[in-house]
Amino acid sequence: MAYGIAIIGTGMISHFHARAIADVRGAKLVACFDRAPKAAVKFAKETDCQAYADLDEMLADPAVDIVSVATPSGAHMEPAVAAARAGKHVIIEKPLEITLKRCDRIIRECDKAGVKLSAIFPSRFHDSSIKMRKAVDDGRFGRLTLGDAYVKWFRTQAYYDSGAWRGTWKLDGGGALMNQAIHTVDLLTWLMGPVEEIQAQTATLAHKRIEVEDVATATLKFANGALGVIEASTAAYPGYLKRIELHGSEGTAVLEEEDIKTWDFAKKSRADAAILKAMQTSKSTAGGAADPSAIGYHGHTMQFRDFVKAIKTDSTPAVDGHEGRRSVEIILAIYKSAMSGKLVKLPLKSDPKLG
Repeated sequence: MAYGIAIIGTGMISHFHARAIADVRGAKLVACFDRAPKAAVKFAKETDCQAYADLDEMLADPAVDIVSVATPSGAHMEPAVAAARAGKHVIIEKPLEITLKRCDRIIRECDKAGVKLSAIFPSRFHDSSIKMRKAVDDGRFGRLTLGDAYVKWFRTQAYYDSGAWRGTWKLDGGGALMNQAIHTVDLLTWLMGPVEEIQAQTATLAHKRIEVEDVATATLKFANGALGVIEASTAAYPGYLKRIELHGSEGTAVLEEEDIKTWDFAKKSRADAAILKAMQTSKSTAGGAADPSAIGYHGHTMQFRDFVKAIKTDSTPAVDGHEGRRSVEIILAIYKSAMSGKLVKLPLKSDPKLG
């Protein structure tokens, strides 16, 4: 049986979803919807699926089992809730949503409808990320002491001018953090564990006509006692590979894009030789550092494959709604600290502006 998948929103990222779905055995792209009917028709012709001008009509199609939400970030909740109420499983491009209330509404509606929910974070599925997580789980770092994330990317003014939603609080939900660095924020907390305290600053330094930040820095305290740093920017010309550094009392590992750049532990293991050999032939390119379309879709493929498996086996997807919510909460806490100038403790309490 092949699960029929429909995509809502036919902007840039929808094409990556379509390519990923095409590579998943047991899944088939069958439909699409966009508020701009012409855009849906164009996308349907390119991907050989059925275009719908009415969302409810598409959700009533029995050929649709799964809905992939690829709308602007602050417009994820409404189609996700509609899909859940129609009995469709829901997978949502990052971020899950832009406020905790909207995230929680999606999670609650999917639970109520008994459908699966996943937030797309393809970096978790890369082999290098999995090796880093295994090293953490195996205790190879000893006592974790530092966990740092750096996303020093570049976006032109034309990028922000290309869509009215870009760079707005209402639909983008934030800037360099919520739109670009959220993948790395998710990966950092997946590796280091929950964050307890945040102190941050943000600024808009290099772009005009945007409401959100193009530079952000934050210091973190993790629940395990380790400290850390997040730096994010879309104003670091010409744009550099994203980077995560983990340090502990017995080891250090550095991940740059999809490549492990440092793998140094006091206690060696047999698997280290293969990792060190692979480091000599690093292959990562600029990724989305300067061009948002210059990314691979293999991580998306692995995540769609995981989602289909979760449906087949009635298990929990690797990145369920609660996991997808974590990075949103961290980023909202960074914004709250930057706005207030104060240390912010997690979990966040309800905030009329951010929560």
